[in-house]
Amino acid sequence: MKILVLGSGAREHAIITSLLSESEQHDIVAAPGNAGIARQVRTVELDPSDPIAVTEYAVDNRVELVVIGPEAPLIAGVADPLRERGIAVFGPSKAAAQLEGSKTFAKRIMEAAGVPTGRAELAGTIAEVEKTIDEFGAPYVIKADGLAAGKGVLVTSDRAAAVDHADYWLEHGPVLIEEFLDGPEVSLFLFSDGHDVLPLTPAQDFKRLLDGDGGPNTGGMGAYSPLPWLAEGFVDEVIDTVALPTVRRLESEGTPFIGLLYCGLVITSKGVRVIEFNARFGDPETQVVLARLVTPLSQLLFASATGGLAALPRPEFALDVAITVVIASEGYPEKSLTGRQITGIEAAEAVPEVTVLHAATDIASLTDAVDAGTWTSVGLVATGGRVLSVVALGSDFAEARERVYEAVGKIGLEGSQHRTDIAARVAG
Repeated sequence: MKILVLGSGAREHAIITSLLSESEQHDIVAAPGNAGIARQVRTVELDPSDPIAVTEYAVDNRVELVVIGPEAPLIAGVADPLRERGIAVFGPSKAAAQLEGSKTFAKRIMEAAGVPTGRAELAGTIAEVEKTIDEFGAPYVIKADGLAAGKGVLVTSDRAAAVDHADYWLEHGPVLIEEFLDGPEVSLFLFSDGHDVLPLTPAQDFKRLLDGDGGPNTGGMGAYSPLPWLAEGFVDEVIDTVALPTVRRLESEGTPFIGLLYCGLVITSKGVRVIEFNARFGDPETQVVLARLVTPLSQLLFASATGGLAALPRPEFALDVAITVVIASEGYPEKSLTGRQITGIEAAEAVPEVTVLHAATDIASLTDAVDAGTWTSVGLVATGGRVLSVVALGSDFAEARERVYEAVGKIGLEGSQHRTDIAARVAG
């Protein structure tokens, strides 16, 4: 199958790596990709958020399936003209992508579908913010209504900090004040073809920058899967009470959700509650979920895009555990220092069962020793905040942690930061 993958992060690198691992040989192109992705497939200079450019490329190059990785192209409506031209697309329409693009829209859908979630109020002024946070009480949960690259959410017991955060994001539009939901968080991805869903395996990510869940929120500093502490029947409960009601509600409104439904969940004393929805694979959870996937990913993507999920069994996963640790640039998430050289990728990948997925990298020059089966970068540099996702598999969490941190230790990036406690609690 000829597949176009849109995006340039570690999530897209994980998707491509999974597709390449299949027995069926695919012709994969990435746009725009990154240095790590370019090691494996052809990359093209194409703006993934330009609906016309993407559609013209897909038509001219006879692409059979387009996989939209990031949220920005979805919100921009890239999926719509592709579908109009008869091309299979994994990713919701512009209308359905509002499930992620507008937290107010998501709350309305949840209310209409009877999905369990916390109380929420939209505020358009500081006076409304202060009134609502005083009503809800601490800890305060303030969310930018639109896309904010993982930086629009603040959870704090500091009232002044909550007001300051709201004041900043009010310049960009309304903010959502939510009831604080206490309990362990779980990420569950589900394939959707607009009517039916199939679940992937649950994962847990680590949003805070520092060990012990300290520091500011980020796009995610690590993740692990599976979750041995989850109650039996958890996935079925989420399908019945969250995923299917949401997908069927969107279908009834004429905006079928076709793609990946990301359910951000919290297990409270009163049961499972939805914190947020995303309209695409989450990062960094994708890196650990797909590392364990046994079922061919292309089969699931294409069935979602063409209405065929009902004919497929649930995806199967390896018994191994997977852990990913994100290496970020100095200054992330506030102001990342980029352009610094990265070293040690080859040494890290020499650690058993380790894969290094690129998120924000570029190459000044490249020596590709094809005959030797090795890849050596010269002038590999960081181009963003989250630079690499180091993924390790193991027979248990202790082994996977040992491998992932051994590999992280071999990578050099001046001023880089990473958490040292990913999956520490489950490793024992």
